[in-house]
Amino acid sequence: MPTLTKILERSERFTEDERKWFHQLVGDWQTIADISFADLLLYIPTDDEFITAAHARPATAATLIETDIIGEKVDADSSEIVFAVFNLGEIVTTEDSSVSNTFIPVCFDGHVIGVVRVITALLQDRVPSQAHQNYEEIAHDLFNMIASGDFPLEGMPAGYRHGTPRVSDGVIQLDDDGEVLYASPNSVSHFRRLGVDEPLVGNVLAETVTEIFDDFSIPDESLPVVLLGKAAWVAEIDAHGVIVSLRAIPLTRDGERAGALLMTREITELRRQERELLTKDATIREINHRVKNNLQTVSALLRLQARRAVNDETRVALEQAQRRVSMIALVHEGLSQTIDEVVEFDSVFGSLLKMVRDIAVTESAVDIAVTGSFGKVRAEQATSLAVVLNEVISNAIEHGLAQGGKVEVNAERFEERLFVQVRDNGSGISENGPGGGLGTQIVKTLVRGELNGTIEWSNHVDGGTLVSLELHLRK
Repeated sequence: MPTLTKILERSERFTEDERKWFHQLVGDWQTIADISFADLLLYIPTDDEFITAAHARPATAATLIETDIIGEKVDADSSEIVFAVFNLGEIVTTEDSSVSNTFIPVCFDGHVIGVVRVITALLQDRVPSQAHQNYEEIAHDLFNMIASGDFPLEGMPAGYRHGTPRVSDGVIQLDDDGEVLYASPNSVSHFRRLGVDEPLVGNVLAETVTEIFDDFSIPDESLPVVLLGKAAWVAEIDAHGVIVSLRAIPLTRDGERAGALLMTREITELRRQERELLTKDATIREINHRVKNNLQTVSALLRLQARRAVNDETRVALEQAQRRVSMIALVHEGLSQTIDEVVEFDSVFGSLLKMVRDIAVTESAVDIAVTGSFGKVRAEQATSLAVVLNEVISNAIEHGLAQGGKVEVNAERFEERLFVQVRDNGSGISENGPGGGLGTQIVKTLVRGELNGTIEWSNHVDGGTLVSLELHLRK
């Protein structure tokens, strides 16, 4: 599938800075497509032809190109004009009965590196409105900025926060003093909800907005430069329970400031939902923290009870229960430190190994080596995985390495698949398998039911026991 990156990689004629310029242009030219009600095509040169490298469809009008033409050669009818625009560095416009084509040289660092084609439908029965006249003026400025190397704008944010406005949300045109020349109905409505009752057109927007803030309000630091259209940036106005997002694109003519395009969008409900999600995330983290504390309390009680047990079998059973509860507490500790319902299982596993070393029933030294990575595991499976590994490693130490030895753990993650091998250099496993104790039953149940996988016990060719797990983790 051809993409801008792959198409640019095919040619050695572009420098790294020129490639970045193409990416910045395509990353921000949706505004031009929307304000001009047009499809945009980016043509880049190869040795003896031009290739269509990118396409933007307008959100404000119907597209004129319904098929995917990325990676295709420029048609013969347009090729001659594209070559002329590329070589001369001048904007050329052609029209027929239904379509207007504007070919714009893409200028970078004083020379032309590509051509943008603007394809606009000509509607003969449409009476030009004030809105379309202002939109055409803004589009004309943006076309010339591409040709002069002033667009895309330096300092433009690399990524926009959810809710950043587009042309279809609301448009305000400012002159070079920040006075409003035109405001779309949507933008007028946005500012009325903020508490602006006077007309926007004919007034300096920054002065108009100043009146709506209370004494205790703390405006966005970047708001003044955005309201005056002096910087390509985004800001938000929060007043009277309403939040409006603003995005400014300064316009230039012949290198001089010529005003700005300001896009607006009311995002009150969007930010409210985000705050609710943050509150829920904080609540979930607090719940996991409290669950962890409660499980640690249960673990401590089981440990105390095990010490008081007279019967050895009862004591061993209580110690195993205490260890399993501790494993679950480790997972909840990890969950309490993240906003996601996933844990970095490598850190959980490190704590698990430390715990196993401390409480394993052997007086001889046991070395544990770990290779590979478990990656991120969702909460509902992380608990099961921790309990399974705890049982497998504990059994390897207690039953296979009573005289000491080594345990090797290898984890390999391939997207949703996790492969784990636990090998010890102990006495090996009997012909009857791992036995039918409670620990084995727990492991088999969790592996098959919760981890959607398989587990196998075998004798390693070099001696000792090898436990192989193949697990399917949820996204």
